[in-house]
Amino acid sequence: MHELGIIVHISKTLTKLADEKKLTRIGAVVLEVGEVSGIVPDYMTDAWNYYRTKSNLLADAELRMETLPAVTFCEECGKTYPTVRYGKICPHCQSDRTYLLTGNECSIREIEAC
Repeated sequence: MHELGIIVHISKTLTKLADEKKLTRIGAVVLEVGEVSGIVPDYMTDAWNYYRTKSNLLADAELRMETLPAVTFCEECGKTYPTVRYGKICPHCQSDRTYLLTGNECSIREIEAC
């Protein structure tokens, strides 16, 4: 369950930001989570609910997640396509010279301070 490790890292980032901005409470955190990031949303929520009880800063904070679609680029034809639907092989030209553009990230998009 790597989701707990991600939550610990996010918590450290939020604590540092709160110190810099002199925040005492965070009301919500919005994460952008890539469709093929390997993050299981239910596990992430469970890890958040567990870990936030360890922090006064995050005690009442809500976690919201937005899914970013996975998009692959084909070097052969220069087109993009939905990764989950087609995988590594380009549906336009059948090339395997492709790489993931987006969809494996996890980043903080927004923080709501109390």
